[in-house]
Amino acid sequence: MQARDAVFLEDLCPKLRVRRWRQSLHQLTDQRCIYCGQRSESIDHVLPQSRGGLSVTENCVPACLACNGHKGDTDVFVWYRSQSFYDPRRAMAIRAWSDGDLRLAMRLLEWTTPQPNPEAHQTRQAATPLWRWQMAS
Repeated sequence: MQARDAVFLEDLCPKLRVRRWRQSLHQLTDQRCIYCGQRSESIDHVLPQSRGGLSVTENCVPACLACNGHKGDTDVFVWYRSQSFYDPRRAMAIRAWSDGDLRLAMRLLEWTTPQPNPEAHQTRQAATPLWRWQMAS
C-alpha cells in the first residue's frame, strides 16, 4: 500500500481517519493519561462536549478510564486541582495542549512525576505541610 492509497482509504472510510487520529493522540503521550500518568485508554474532551467542546486535537487529550469518568463534564482545572495526583507541571501541559502548543505540552510532560500506583485515583488526603516539620526541628 502506498501513501496515496492510504489517503484514498481514509476518504472512503471516515472512521479510519478518526481511529488514526485517536491513535496519534495516544502516541503523543506514549500511551499515558495526561492527568495521572497511568495507561491511557480513552480520549477526554478538556472542554466537555456538553459545554460546547469540539472534537479537535486542542480539546482532546489521552486519559485513563478512571480520570475520564471522574472528570465528567466539570471544569478540567477545578477537577484536576482536587486530585491526589495533581502535578502543576501536568496542569501547565494540559493548558499548553488546549492552547494548541503540543511541543510545549510534550516537554512539560517529560518533566512530570510518574504515577506508578493505581491508588493515585483516591481523593486527596489532608497532608501536614512541610514547613510544620521544619519548624519542629
